[in-house]
Amino acid sequence: MRILLAVDGSDNSYAAVQALKFLGKMEAITLLHVLDVPTPAYPMTAPEVRHEYYETERTMRADGERLLDRVLSLLPTEKGSVTKRLETGSPCDTIVTCCETQGIDLVVLGARGLGSVLERLIGSCSHRVLTLAQCAKLIVTGPMQGLKNVLVPLQGPSDAEALIRFLRLTPFKEPVEMTVLTVLQQARPWSREKGTVEEQALQSARNFADGVTSQLTALGYQARGLAVLGSPVNMILQEAAKLKPDLILIGSRGRQGVTRSVLGSVSHSLLHQPPCPILVFQ
Repeated sequence: MRILLAVDGSDNSYAAVQALKFLGKMEAITLLHVLDVPTPAYPMTAPEVRHEYYETERTMRADGERLLDRVLSLLPTEKGSVTKRLETGSPCDTIVTCCETQGIDLVVLGARGLGSVLERLIGSCSHRVLTLAQCAKLIVTGPMQGLKNVLVPLQGPSDAEALIRFLRLTPFKEPVEMTVLTVLQQARPWSREKGTVEEQALQSARNFADGVTSQLTALGYQARGLAVLGSPVNMILQEAAKLKPDLILIGSRGRQGVTRSVLGSVSHSLLHQPPCPILVFQ
């Protein structure tokens, strides 16, 4: 895999560095730190003020170089080639552009989190990268103690196909055990045939989950299927509380643009209350 590791010096950023030791063969790693350098508000700013901005940028660059060197020293020994990049600009835009131009398979970054209200107003880098980057994203929400149990919520056949494509990249260093979870919205409470409809739908969902687990078994994974009724986000969080997974592996096939900013998607919503790191595949 070609990996982009975006770091900002936060605790979760260092947790993202440590998370690399659980990943599979890394063909190449790009270490990226983006300087969001302040600029004068007016072009005719006094020379002494412009000099202050210049000194600020120079200090930030020196700090950025030290951060990249520190991160480089913490990388796993089996890491392939490594490239350091110190860029200036919008962190989110730079990460997304780098993913596109470098042919990145997986971008790894720590989530600092703003909460749902602030994110709707100004956004957070991890949420925006989740929306815009056209590759897999590993959002690290805290230190990873291991990677053995993985919860895999799937919304349908297209998710399953994308999952299998991603797993063919051999993203994990050691074998993991997967729980494939399918969540069905409950039938309308006034429906006369609610019980029958739900049972038929649940059986169909179980068959789907069992089919996916068979494919995972063929790839060498231990897997089991689970189908439940309820709200997708709530049920994923409930199952995560029971299973205590090391990672949630989920597809990104939800709403886009304005619709997503208003209504959200399952993977996007999970980042507001993450029980563990989340890996979102395309």
